[in-house]
Amino acid sequence: MSYLWSLLVKAPLVIAATIVMGTLSVALSFFDASGRRQHAVSRAWARMLLALGGARVRLQGLERLDPTQHYVFAGNHLSLYDTPVVLASIPFQFLFLVSARYVKLPFLGTHLRRSGHFSVDSDDMRASLKVMTAAARRIEERGLSVLLFPEGRRSADGRMQEFKEGAAYIAIKAQAPVVPFALRGTREILPVGSIHIRGGPVDFIVGEPIQTKGMTLKDREILTALVRERVTQLLEEQLAERIPA
Repeated sequence: MSYLWSLLVKAPLVIAATIVMGTLSVALSFFDASGRRQHAVSRAWARMLLALGGARVRLQGLERLDPTQHYVFAGNHLSLYDTPVVLASIPFQFLFLVSARYVKLPFLGTHLRRSGHFSVDSDDMRASLKVMTAAARRIEERGLSVLLFPEGRRSADGRMQEFKEGAAYIAIKAQAPVVPFALRGTREILPVGSIHIRGGPVDFIVGEPIQTKGMTLKDREILTALVRERVTQLLEEQLAERIPA
């Protein structure tokens, strides 16, 4: 019964919300060069999807962030529902660094392009470096934050994969702090390859920012390893808190 409800009710409502809010975002893009209104629409869309999916987000660590600062957010990737969770939870305007395949999708892809989000093709290293350099420049020039999932793709089995160096590259080029974050529970809401949207709790934990002042691009491997280590620690600490002693 729950599967039929998800297939016949939840999924069509998610698609409808994406079409409506994506169209509204594109329309607003012609009147708002700053992207603030589009970001507000994105956050409203995210809250809709969380409500439709029955996801209950438990947010921790937001007090660690300075609202006047700009960051590179980097964390683990478990589900398509990671995107609405981070959008609804982070109260800053930020841009995504996403796979090029997402900008080809109807409505969502148009929104991503018109909102100034960055897309990368993992098969074209030279083009990816240009995009990451542009993302770093956007942080410096406009004071915007950037968010990406350094694993590059969703983890089908829930185990965290190795991190790519994109987050470290952008952060070092912009001399911006990296904020590690950890997600738990989104895989249970919507597993990879499934269309069955389930309800349930989601933990979103924001870690202490990692400063990059003085780092050079030679340090990106070290920084990447440190960010992954911090994300792992956040997940372990969260799990320890949920398991009774």
